[in-house]
Amino acid sequence: MGRTSTVVNFPGSSGAALAARLDLPLERAPRAYALLAHCFTCSKDTKATAFIAGALADAGIATLRFDFTGLGGSDGEFANTDFSSNVSDLVAAARWLEQHHRAPALLVGHSLGGAAVLAAAAQIPSATAVATINAPSDPAHVLAQFAGREAEIEARGEAEVDLGGRHFRVKRKFLEDITGQKLAGALTGLGRALLVMHTPRDTVVSIDHASALFLGAKHPKSFVSLDDADHLLTRREDARYAATVLAAWASRYLPVGPTETPSAEIMRDSVVVTETREGKLQQAIVAGPHRLLADEPIALGGLDSGPTPYDLLLAALGACTAMTVRMYADLKHLPLERVSVTLRHDKVHATDCAECETKEGRIDKIERIVALEGDLDDAAKAKLLEIANKCPVHRTLRSEVWVPTRLS
Repeated sequence: MGRTSTVVNFPGSSGAALAARLDLPLERAPRAYALLAHCFTCSKDTKATAFIAGALADAGIATLRFDFTGLGGSDGEFANTDFSSNVSDLVAAARWLEQHHRAPALLVGHSLGGAAVLAAAAQIPSATAVATINAPSDPAHVLAQFAGREAEIEARGEAEVDLGGRHFRVKRKFLEDITGQKLAGALTGLGRALLVMHTPRDTVVSIDHASALFLGAKHPKSFVSLDDADHLLTRREDARYAATVLAAWASRYLPVGPTETPSAEIMRDSVVVTETREGKLQQAIVAGPHRLLADEPIALGGLDSGPTPYDLLLAALGACTAMTVRMYADLKHLPLERVSVTLRHDKVHATDCAECETKEGRIDKIERIVALEGDLDDAAKAKLLEIANKCPVHRTLRSEVWVPTRLS
């Protein structure tokens, strides 16, 4: 697990600079590249797009997600865009990936973005798989969000429309363009693996649209129910589930990428910690071939996506303690069935510790409770408790530690 997220920009179909993020696997060359299209009037930084990009990176798939023209951090006027220009922006994004990295093998779209990737697929020959999330089978379905303002737009040529609490200027050409879009031909001629993911009780885009997409496409095709998720996948667990399933499905249809060679910096005896740029504090940890996230609770400004630094410290001591006890018990043929260690960290007054040299201020206290299972007598338990204090990490914490620090 682990990724690095880089801010990039590229020229869209109209020449406007489009703001984007390129999410890359942290410790290996990408197996493939993906292009991710967000929902109507959304942005590249929604929870759903962030989790999907992260899950794909964990699976070795680099992902480019960007704001369509006139949205988020991208230049241009939203009023001058339409569905066709969004499709053209996707093609421009694919071209940029091909020129600077590798042409995308996977196209992913959320809501109207799903319809857009289906329409764009024919112009992106490198794509071998397409996935949609709560996508409409008819792009004109988005007009339901205009709250009956279509007649005004037709009569005046444009109108300001409230979409999700934000105001957007919509022109007549948007209506004309989107009502002329039909996905039937794109589906029958897709020629790529298709994954349709949809919420059965979606109140924005009904499940009937998923049925139409699935039935309109040829095999290979798959359907995954998102159960009780909402349309935008605003609950973290729903976005994570969709992202994880998508990454697993995509791996079946993607080409074999370059040999995954760890960076020269990532040695077996080294640990590399890098900001993911997701949230304020999330860190990707690479320890040899192993990967995990570190973070802080939401109350402290984190995403609560992984253990805290102190959690990891306690885990290191607990794991070392259990391993040391196990090795001694096996060496002495003691009937130890299982050992578990519970640890807690706190800051306490120095005066609370009679055996400590420090007598003023506050000190760190790590309480360690060792549970031993098995037919052990008191003498064996006492010896194993003594051995617990001899684990290498315990000795490191109790000894003088030198931490030279320099800039790379």
